[in-house]
Amino acid sequence: MKIMTQKVVDAVEDMRCDVCGVSTSGGGERPPQFGELRAEWGYGSRHDGERYEVHLCEGCFFSALATLKEERRACRMFDENEQDGETAEFGLVVSG
Repeated sequence: MKIMTQKVVDAVEDMRCDVCGVSTSGGGERPPQFGELRAEWGYGSRHDGERYEVHLCEGCFFSALATLKEERRACRMFDENEQDGETAEFGLVVSG
């Protein structure tokens, strides 16, 4: 026997960048395209129990990534073992 009922389900309609506020959706033509910065701090951390989630549009994501790359370069400036190409692909997991 099949028993039917209607249920209300929440669906993400749009995702806005937490930095600049721009919409990351393509006007309903495609799902929202965004980057995400996440952290969940655990026991022993100064931020124990805190969770962070920041949604970024493409421009803000690559701006943040460029800032992190620059910080990485500065931290490793005098490291003799630093590979020149490492910073170029910093964070890149898969390339299309």
